[in-house]
Amino acid sequence: MAQVINAITDALFITSNLGKIKKVNIAAQQLFGFSEEELINQPISLIIDEEQVLRKAIHQYHVFQKNIQNLELVCRTKTREKRLIAFSCSVIPKKRKGLEDIVYIGRDITARQRREQLTSAQYAITRILSESQNVKQVIPQILQSICQNLGWDLGELWTPSQYIGTSVQVHSLNAVLRCVEIWSSRIISAREFKAITWQTTYTSGVGLPGRIWIRRLPLWIQDITEDGDTRRSQPAAEAGLHAAFGFPILDDSEILGVMVFFSRDVQPKDKELLQMMGSIGSQIAQFIKRKQAEDALVESEERYRDLFENANDLIQCVNAYGRFLYVNRAWQEALGYSEAEIVNMNVFDIIHPDFKQDCLQRFYRVLSGEKIGQVKAAFVTKDGQTIFLEGNINCKFVEGHPVATRGIFRNVTQRIAAAEALRHQQEETERLLLNILPAAISKPLKEAANIVEDVAHFTVLFADIVGFREIAASMSAIQLLNLLKSIFSTFDRLTEQYGLERIKTIDNAYIVVGGLPTHRPDHAQAIAQMALQMQTAIALFNTENNQNFSICIGIHSGSGVAGVIDLNNFTYDLCKDTINIASCMESEGIVGKIQVTEDTYKSLCDEFLFEKRTEIEVQDKGKMTTYLLIGQKG
Repeated sequence: MAQVINAITDALFITSNLGKIKKVNIAAQQLFGFSEEELINQPISLIIDEEQVLRKAIHQYHVFQKNIQNLELVCRTKTREKRLIAFSCSVIPKKRKGLEDIVYIGRDITARQRREQLTSAQYAITRILSESQNVKQVIPQILQSICQNLGWDLGELWTPSQYIGTSVQVHSLNAVLRCVEIWSSRIISAREFKAITWQTTYTSGVGLPGRIWIRRLPLWIQDITEDGDTRRSQPAAEAGLHAAFGFPILDDSEILGVMVFFSRDVQPKDKELLQMMGSIGSQIAQFIKRKQAEDALVESEERYRDLFENANDLIQCVNAYGRFLYVNRAWQEALGYSEAEIVNMNVFDIIHPDFKQDCLQRFYRVLSGEKIGQVKAAFVTKDGQTIFLEGNINCKFVEGHPVATRGIFRNVTQRIAAAEALRHQQEETERLLLNILPAAISKPLKEAANIVEDVAHFTVLFADIVGFREIAASMSAIQLLNLLKSIFSTFDRLTEQYGLERIKTIDNAYIVVGGLPTHRPDHAQAIAQMALQMQTAIALFNTENNQNFSICIGIHSGSGVAGVIDLNNFTYDLCKDTINIASCMESEGIVGKIQVTEDTYKSLCDEFLFEKRTEIEVQDKGKMTTYLLIGQKG
């Protein structure tokens, strides 16, 4: 039987019904550090702190006749170190009632309890940091949470300033630490110890707080009464305090403070706890830094608010969803909305429709971190008027996330109105000249130059949309104008691309000249390339707009005199024969094809592909041989 008992890996005790130890195994001796001789005939209370809990449990056994399972009790080793043991107890019946022996089998669950305590403390501190509004609120809660979750009796905060986070203008090596916060359990009497602590200061490297400050690492003391701290060791012993540990509140290389904790028990070094406390110190430091930044921002906002309110510029602040957070007095006066109305408004509700899409795109670009220079926008006032604004917008980020955009604008409505009136007057003049003259002629004409040119050779392109009247009858005037605008805008770009000159647009006809007013030897080649590109442009337009437009194009190369022939009436003329023949090439051509005269064919035949047609009758010119331009060689 003795061999069986000693082979059991859990601690085993056998006691009398009065609690005197009669038998122990080797596992029990090793767990609690006593020899067998030191335990035999000793009361079980020598190792079990909570004997009353045990007695109550045994009494219940006698009442309910059920074995006791997993009764968790705080025990003490020979060195008075705490252990949490889960006991299973049973009674060995005897013939005479009241003489029964009690068997205890205990399993050490101290490590499991420690892990649970560490997890609970980490969670509690994370929750405190996430919910607290300021530093002075968070520190007492953290001291209390660490003590209660880990079973320590007193916690302190030491800093070189009035409170943690307060700026201090001394080097950390010369810091003088003082206690600014204490939390203690009600089960200890530490009034004298606390009074001495409030009056004590430590320099770097002195005392537990000073050593942690200089090393910037967590530190453990098994028994503070043997630490040699002449200032607080004796008061700590009188208060019943023994074990101590502490950790720095450290943000990268900057140390902000030190937290120190005391226990009534003598405890061996817990490396896992110290490692976790180092991490918690970093969390607290980050919280303090973040709150400092937020407080500085609030102070800055308040400082500049008065400046904003008295500014003449329109200032607004909106969140990432476009809701107004703030507008200044000038903004309200310019747009006429009350504060109550602004609270429920979105900035895009009052942007003029013509500017809304562009402003929306700019808004998203600013939120993504892009820096945008001068911004132009138009807002609609409460009474329906439109005001034009110019200014700058920027985005405020917190921890990498956009939280608000700020805009500072000038009201440029009057300036734009004056500029628009001037521009309209200039456009009227330009329109009058460009309606009758090429741009290259109208410019020197506006400068009062006398323009008369003798052109040796040039080429004219005449293009017309086929079936224009039938198309016009099938849609509204606005739809028709929009379609024609799109087509002719494309033609205008081609004209510019090939260095040609548009003479005029008559209804659906489009006339272009090459070699005038700027002389060029390749005028026919440029006109031919543009004609081919016009066919491609029409095909692409039909695909994109679900239309079936076709054009006829006629080209003729000729010579003659062109220039301003009447300065009073701004009359500009080309050789009418050249224009008329190009027009005839178009009107007598084939839908979707490019028809050219023999003069044009001779200029292009070496570089372009042609298909010869039969002769056609041209008014005042008789029969003429024509060709269809197919494409460019190579």
